[in-house]
Amino acid sequence: MERIERMVLIAALVLLAIACILVVRPFLSATLWAVILALTTWPLFCRLRDMLGGRSTVAATIMTTGVILVLVVPLALGGIAIANSAEEWIELAKQALDRGVPPPPAWVATVPLAGELLRDRWMVAATDGAAFVRDLKPLAEPAKEWAIAGAKSLGEGVATLFLSALIVFFFWRDGDELSARARRMAQRVAGERALQLAEVAKGTIRGTVYGILGTALAQGALAFVGFLIAGIPGAFLLGVGTFFLSVVPVGPPLIWAPAAFWLYEQGETGWAIALVVWGVAVISSVDNVLKPLLISRGSKLPFILVLLGVLGGVVAFGFVGIFLGPTLLAVAYRLLDEWTGAPPERIIIAGAAPPEG
Repeated sequence: MERIERMVLIAALVLLAIACILVVRPFLSATLWAVILALTTWPLFCRLRDMLGGRSTVAATIMTTGVILVLVVPLALGGIAIANSAEEWIELAKQALDRGVPPPPAWVATVPLAGELLRDRWMVAATDGAAFVRDLKPLAEPAKEWAIAGAKSLGEGVATLFLSALIVFFFWRDGDELSARARRMAQRVAGERALQLAEVAKGTIRGTVYGILGTALAQGALAFVGFLIAGIPGAFLLGVGTFFLSVVPVGPPLIWAPAAFWLYEQGETGWAIALVVWGVAVISSVDNVLKPLLISRGSKLPFILVLLGVLGGVVAFGFVGIFLGPTLLAVAYRLLDEWTGAPPERIIIAGAAPPEG
């Protein structure tokens, strides 16, 4: 009878765990991002709380307001800018089609492997505008679907960030108690070794977020300034795009290079050259100068893991996954490196005594 009761209890606990997972699953990305924000900004919160005489609720409220102003509002403004700039970009595309495609530059033929093919295709587009338009028509519907999906993802990203800002309020306010409970749970599961790995994870999260998010903010702001000075339409929108693409090392040139080419096509050769110089010397160089100062050396990820983190993060968590994916992979990478690199005498199993010398 006692065995049956135990089995019923275990089954009930399993069902309860499954039900809780189903309830929390829609908010998983927001909760994970809230945890990352809380760990990353905890020292700042503690200083603010001390300045306010230990009033955690007031400090948490101020920090939450700051997160909304720094992260949520710019993303929402970016969505508004997309909506406002859509008609302008469509008109520019129509004007470009009306003017036709210019002849290909001489360097196109020198591109390895595909140079001749690119030159021939470009020449056909330049000499036969109708054929060029016909070639673009099959891409219209996929482009429309991609734009709708992007707008939906952006809206979900704003909602996720706003929800995470509300969740992180409670992590800040009750952080001391939550940290103590997490430490006791970790000790019961894996002993002192769990605390050591928890410190590694915390340091990795802070270093990765400082490096990725700090660099992204700097590159996005510098790109916006360059686009604004050069007189490119939708400068704020392009700056937001640079912010998100800065996670990938080759991301920012995907924004400023086409913008410079557009300036060249408009006859603004001087501004085009200036934008290229600004992109290479300032925007892209931030990744090599600022990131090493912000991110800890041990938290650096191989490029392939950064790329997988960005792509997989977007698929799994939506827009927020651009930063959430690389951060999670960085933690897993460092924990695995710490665990496999530890000598046998450092590995302590819960409930077991360390080996005698």
